[in-house]
Amino acid sequence: MLYQIFETQRTLMEPFAEFAQATSKLYNNPLSPLGHNPLTQRISAGYDLLYRLGKDYEKPAFGIQSVDVNGVDIAIHERIELDKPFCELRRFKRFSDDPATLSQLKGQPAVLIVAPLSGHYATLLRDTVKQMLKDHKVYITDWKNARNVPLSDGEFHLDDYVNYVQEFIRHLQQHYGNCHVMSVCQPTVPVLAAVSLMASRGEKTPLSMTMMGGPIDATKSPTAVNNLAMNKSYSWFENNVIYRVPDNFPGAGRRVYPGFLQHTGFVAMNPDRHMKSHYDYFKDLIKGDNSNAEAHRQFYDEYNAVLDMDADYYLETISTVFQEFKLVKGTWEVRSENGTQELVRPQDIKTTALLTVEGELDDISGSGQTFAAHGLCSGIPRNEHDHLEAKGAGHYGIFSGRRWRDIVYPHVKSFILAHNKQDGVAAKVVTKVAAPKVAAKKTTAKAAPKTVTKPAAKAAVKAPVKTTWAKAKQ
Repeated sequence: MLYQIFETQRTLMEPFAEFAQATSKLYNNPLSPLGHNPLTQRISAGYDLLYRLGKDYEKPAFGIQSVDVNGVDIAIHERIELDKPFCELRRFKRFSDDPATLSQLKGQPAVLIVAPLSGHYATLLRDTVKQMLKDHKVYITDWKNARNVPLSDGEFHLDDYVNYVQEFIRHLQQHYGNCHVMSVCQPTVPVLAAVSLMASRGEKTPLSMTMMGGPIDATKSPTAVNNLAMNKSYSWFENNVIYRVPDNFPGAGRRVYPGFLQHTGFVAMNPDRHMKSHYDYFKDLIKGDNSNAEAHRQFYDEYNAVLDMDADYYLETISTVFQEFKLVKGTWEVRSENGTQELVRPQDIKTTALLTVEGELDDISGSGQTFAAHGLCSGIPRNEHDHLEAKGAGHYGIFSGRRWRDIVYPHVKSFILAHNKQDGVAAKVVTKVAAPKVAAKKTTAKAAPKTVTKPAAKAAVKAPVKTTWAKAKQ
């Protein structure tokens, strides 16, 4: 019933939001007679803020038309490679008329970015994708809003998520021989499960896994998000946050965790910060600071756009990851595509290098939660483990913004290149590209964030890798 009430309220508010936008433009137009009032800027700013607080936020577009690669403008064509009931595998195909650049692009690694299915759309990783496109062939999981998925398409469980990831990995392997996988936040758990199951069956596994800010072991440094999931019972979540989709959507009748409830939870975590941000936006409009005002719009256009999650998937994630800790306890069984139950055994992974990334100030996935993957993946050779703690970075900072571009991405890029091999033979491009990066890191070691690196020189490798392995074994 709550979902229907919310939709009714949203429908009633829509014309008022449109009126507020029109009024704001009317007062802000220099040709309007109302624009000569001394209070014009304040009135226009007030109506603009009302419009943004009352409008409906739809799924944004990635909008990546081109990227700059070494001074050459590379055109980007976005297309859907695989279309599943609950997810699209989206590819960002790169084009260039420059023969040398085109040859370079063809030899670069293929990377599957697994975006989180935890409230926001995959476009939240726009900055991640744009940066990765400079040096990689990029694919991303673009999860669908469950309210738009008809009941005839069936249910969606955490097991289905794992199976989707495996199918997408095989798709890239079919095209490129092999690939690399990057998971951001929530998908670190199902991605580790997917690769583990592939290893247990004897399938080819990705060349590397990069896991960023995810709850591999939610018992370590629990945050407010973890505490909520741990302290409330399974039945509490089922009775208080699960509702059926109203009749005006294609997925009418489907049980979901509604996006508007998730958004309320996001805002409730830092209400003062959001109030200040909106007030600053109001002041920027009055001052005519269009640059800061536009930055505010872009952020909240993304932040306020949320999707519904299928109830089965959401409740199973709460139970498996945050209450029973099945992955770290070794008790998680996943229903495979053929219907059999298979035990998730990360220790079976042997040929996939592992990089974990954590933000020093992450208030969603606490310190050590992602690093715990190293202890679980005991079958990976010691020199194939790597860890980065980004100093000064919060949760979003490890995959978006300045710290992502300046601190995290260079490390991720070097790690992927160092493990971009086929049939056990390192790609030639690694020798040419990775070595200069190592030298740069060594000269700035004191200023860089605390990190464990895997340089090309053997003398530089041993100590950091031993430190990582010793910590992982604790």
